Amino acid sequence: MAINYAEYVANLVGKAKAAQAVAEKFTQTQVDELTGAVAYALTKPETALKFGEMLVEESNMGVPGDKQLKMYGKVKGAYFQMKNKKSVGLIDVDEKMGMETYARPMGVIGAIIPVTNGEATPVVKALMALKTRNAIILAPHPKAKKTNFAVTEAIREVLDKLGAPVDLVQAIDPEYVSVEASQALMKQVDFILATGGTPMVRQAYSSGNPAIGVGTGNVVSIVDGTTDLDNVADMIIRSKAFDNATSCSTENNLIVLEECYDTFVEAMKRHGAVLIKEDSEEKSKLLKTLWPESPQNHDLNRHIVAQPAEVIAEAAGIEVPEGTKMIMAEENGGYGNEFPFTGEKLSPVSGIRKAKDFEDAVEKMMKILEYQGKGHSCGIHTNIKERVTKLGEFVPVCKVCVNSPQSLTNSGSWTCGFPISMTLGCGTWGHNSISHNATYKDLLNFTYVSRPIPSFQPTDEELFDEEIKQKVDKQKEEI
Repeated sequence: MAINYAEYVANLVGKAKAAQAVAEKFTQTQVDELTGAVAYALTKPETALKFGEMLVEESNMGVPGDKQLKMYGKVKGAYFQMKNKKSVGLIDVDEKMGMETYARPMGVIGAIIPVTNGEATPVVKALMALKTRNAIILAPHPKAKKTNFAVTEAIREVLDKLGAPVDLVQAIDPEYVSVEASQALMKQVDFILATGGTPMVRQAYSSGNPAIGVGTGNVVSIVDGTTDLDNVADMIIRSKAFDNATSCSTENNLIVLEECYDTFVEAMKRHGAVLIKEDSEEKSKLLKTLWPESPQNHDLNRHIVAQPAEVIAEAAGIEVPEGTKMIMAEENGGYGNEFPFTGEKLSPVSGIRKAKDFEDAVEKMMKILEYQGKGHSCGIHTNIKERVTKLGEFVPVCKVCVNSPQSLTNSGSWTCGFPISMTLGCGTWGHNSISHNATYKDLLNFTYVSRPIPSFQPTDEELFDEEIKQKVDKQKEEI
């Protein structure tokens, strides 16, 4: 018998609405107690590791220990950012302008959960919803459905202990997890918080309901040789090897100034990277292993996603030293499907190319991002401030990481100012509605109250600069 997904989801939404009606009356103290309890319970070492192991077993992607660390960093970080922050009732008063701001919940949130971060994302999104007195329904990727359900049950257990409605946090049952269920969910909730691939995000935006979605990552980093290259190599490999590069935030392409290229490659080798040379048989083998049907399409081989570098090398029939953590493939040709190493690889494999100088490096970065990853992030390892400014002013990305490991930085960390998040906005460049890392604040409605104040209307003499008036009047006389 065919499943009526609309009816199934309507039942979940009905329970969520009933729970949210209760939560809407929560005080700030109650909200803060709930978020603290959930964050504490889900980051206990044995709990965090259990869910990491569960997701690796279910998805065959990533590293359990790294997923445990991700739970620590993202869940504790998200909680730290919201702890003691106002999210209930009156949150701001501007006496000069006679304005008051009241924080209000949105209702029922539909959350799309990716397989790549299926351990921490449900917890972070649940915390965001609880902080804002919303209910949330989690819709996972099919390869993370069991883990997602188990994480949700653990959260609900905490809510029950504290006397809160457990239906504030629900998950689609594993037997119903599907594209159809996610689509039905997006059509029935009040707001969608979507993390995943571009097609899914576009579905969220076309659902008819307001949504926050994130775009495709294809991070490019420039290395100009003005910083310690051994330190640079250590950062890049730590970033790329973390959780076998499940995150779209890792260094997918490296652009290295030719004056330091050889020295950089040697530093990378010392830290566990292998270089695959341009036009070599090894590169052809690696390409066909990652994209079996290239150049007809750029469909990534799902069997290599988030696998260790040595496993990928073995699959490609390439010999690499024991302990290899990352593979770099030279790509000094063009860009696009015919040169797929310029795209996202979701594995410890990066493209690497030379640049004549910094201006050439920026031009190459722009071409790579135009192909894939526009809006997400870029990076640079440099001691020259003007080069950072250039990226901030001209490159179409929402995040520029300076002298940092990308995947351990651009989604927020304890050593940078980016908000800690599992949903990284890519702006209109990435077809997104936000340019920042989404936090609990993005799940709030605001009511603004205005009271009369003395007029602050300026005279025309005060408002318009004399220089501007003269230019306009002069043009008028000339015409």
